[in-house]
Amino acid sequence: MADKDHSLKPLATPGKTPAATSSSSEIAAFLEQVGRVARPAGAKGRGRLLFALDATMSRQPTWDLACALQAEMFKALPGDNPLSVQLLYFRGLAECRASRWVSDTGELAKLMSGVACQGGNTQLSKVFAHARREHARQPIDAVVYVGDAIEENVDALATKAGELGLLGCRMFVFQEGRDPVVEAAFREFARLTKGAYARFDANAPAELAALLRAVAAYASGGRAALKLQKSAGATALLAQLS
Repeated sequence: MADKDHSLKPLATPGKTPAATSSSSEIAAFLEQVGRVARPAGAKGRGRLLFALDATMSRQPTWDLACALQAEMFKALPGDNPLSVQLLYFRGLAECRASRWVSDTGELAKLMSGVACQGGNTQLSKVFAHARREHARQPIDAVVYVGDAIEENVDALATKAGELGLLGCRMFVFQEGRDPVVEAAFREFARLTKGAYARFDANAPAELAALLRAVAAYASGGRAALKLQKSAGATALLAQLS
């Protein structure tokens, strides 16, 4: 289990609606936003992507989906645009853990397979705080967050999101379900960090796979990396880029 894996380190502590299918226009809009803020082609160094997930009990089906699809973030990335990913998750009463940075899909799969969802409230505040600390150590090219609920003070979270935005740390927020309160908050977090928002359907894994590939391409190599992808998502993005 992840609790015994020292590569997953705990961070310091300072009724949901069913999923519905995303429309093609929503996916295209998300991909277009990703393209606008893509990491410049030829950028030096390895791209860094923080992959943060809500691992509370309601998220078990989507956690399983994320485990199955995490390899998508490494697919079709050219050798000269490598990508490092850090897994961050929260669950239970106050547990929030971060992995080491990995650059191999097998390593990330091993880390994720050791985690089981547990009941508890959301801990987005810790996600924001961790992202800020990591970005201060070495810039993060993208923060991906996948969740379906918020049980914290939204105004306080928006303040933290704004701070990330000022630091140039962009969030790409995926929402499962159609809770309008959650959607409004997630859209605001994306806006404040100059990132992007998208809804996804756990019953349509190809959509989430395309989104993960798009954000990974953004983090690793920008437009040049996207051109090397053959997915429908990448095609939709490139068609909208000037």
